[in-house]
Amino acid sequence: MSSGATIAKISASDLDPICAEIAAQDPVIGKAYEMYGPPPLWNRQPTFETLIHIILEQQVSLASAKAAFDKLTEMVDEITPVNVLELSDEEMKAAYFSRQKALYARELSNAVLERTLVLEELHSLSDKDVRKSLMRVKGIGRWTSDIFLLMCLLRPDVMPVGDIALHQAWKELAGLEKRPSSEEFHTIAERWKPYRSVAARLLWHFYLSERNRI
Repeated sequence: MSSGATIAKISASDLDPICAEIAAQDPVIGKAYEMYGPPPLWNRQPTFETLIHIILEQQVSLASAKAAFDKLTEMVDEITPVNVLELSDEEMKAAYFSRQKALYARELSNAVLERTLVLEELHSLSDKDVRKSLMRVKGIGRWTSDIFLLMCLLRPDVMPVGDIALHQAWKELAGLEKRPSSEEFHTIAERWKPYRSVAARLLWHFYLSERNRI
């Protein structure tokens, strides 16, 4: 990668040039760029509502998570900590929350209300400190905090740990017999520094485009 200083935040105008740079230097990921071009700048607001949605996306399909999020949206006027805490176990279940994810949603609600997690301050913290702040909350692990960094704060050098879609995309592009493990993929991703977030976006774009083609 280029030796210039790492940018603090990815913008739409950054995306295509960085994709082209990564594609030129890595022929495997270059296949994704050649086939489908640059990805959209998937961008989410760094809010409580978004964190609830990311929690719902843990270890399930995007479609399943969206169904639960949409159901929750129907049940409350606004997805706020207070409104989430007012929901009963039965109401959370009716919104397709598992018992575990209902607990996580309540833990996050309490953390925001008690200001042990201040979402408005995260944009000014380093990647490491953002992870540290988020992961104090039960139910928010490395993957969830990485997705928040990448999608909400638009940090340039984040590779979400344990993301199966990324592993599968790499398997298909590299012609491997099996998906790499999280540890193996983390090592592979070192080559994309300081723009691992952009490499992740390219791989997701390939993964989704291939499945939409079927």
